[in-house]
Amino acid sequence: MLPQPRTPAMVVLLLVLAGCTASPDVTPDRTRAARPAPPGGGLVLTGELKSPVDAVLRWKGDEPGAAGRVLEFATEPTGPYTVLEFLAPGRTEYEHPDLMPHTPFFYRLRPYSGPASAPVEVTLPPREPTAEDQEDDHTWTAPRTVDGPEADTHPVVDATAGGRSPAAEPSEAAAPGDLRATVMHAAGIRFTWTDHAEDEDGFLLETRPPGSGTYRPVAVLDPDINSFGLITLPDEKTASYRVRAFVYGEQSNIVQLETGAGGR
Repeated sequence: MLPQPRTPAMVVLLLVLAGCTASPDVTPDRTRAARPAPPGGGLVLTGELKSPVDAVLRWKGDEPGAAGRVLEFATEPTGPYTVLEFLAPGRTEYEHPDLMPHTPFFYRLRPYSGPASAPVEVTLPPREPTAEDQEDDHTWTAPRTVDGPEADTHPVVDATAGGRSPAAEPSEAAAPGDLRATVMHAAGIRFTWTDHAEDEDGFLLETRPPGSGTYRPVAVLDPDINSFGLITLPDEKTASYRVRAFVYGEQSNIVQLETGAGGR
């Protein structure tokens, strides 16, 4: 059966789950301990309740080398945190609606940076998926690490120019290489690439539709992943794609909000 394609409401879910999908073929050759970012970076986050169950987050701060920011929330002070959205650098506000009543919510913002691959242009067949497409098991969509020739690896950001902070210059040598897009059927694309990063926190698959001047993330993937399949939306027959290796920078302060009674 054809997996359900993304809808705007599902994009965040895809971002959260894509890097956590288990596969028997995922065989990372490097392990990393969690690296919580120290507080007090360049970002200042504030928040307020516009109704008892609707929150508004705003922020300021300049990270000239950042590719974007990720906003996360938790219901416990120590997490676990869940991604709300990967945000473009110029974005300064986010609304989090319809929250659970009488619940504490904790928010943090983290910049991310890193080099992107050369883009690939993909045009899918104009038809709808066939019955054969529908019956495919779609195992090729699972994020996985595919063995290949040994590749040179490099730090994602230049450690001589600010360490892992977003002000550090991305190391172009760490950009994913040899990005290939294989059309699997009328609504499916498999992406493969060569991992040249040695210390990435993950990878972002980014897309730019025709007429748009910017790329936006459609999936976030674990470190060491070099294969992933995307099920597209009906209006995504033509698009440009690229993969970015990224690291997180220093997180903002944490904002706590407590919701009130439900209803309007």
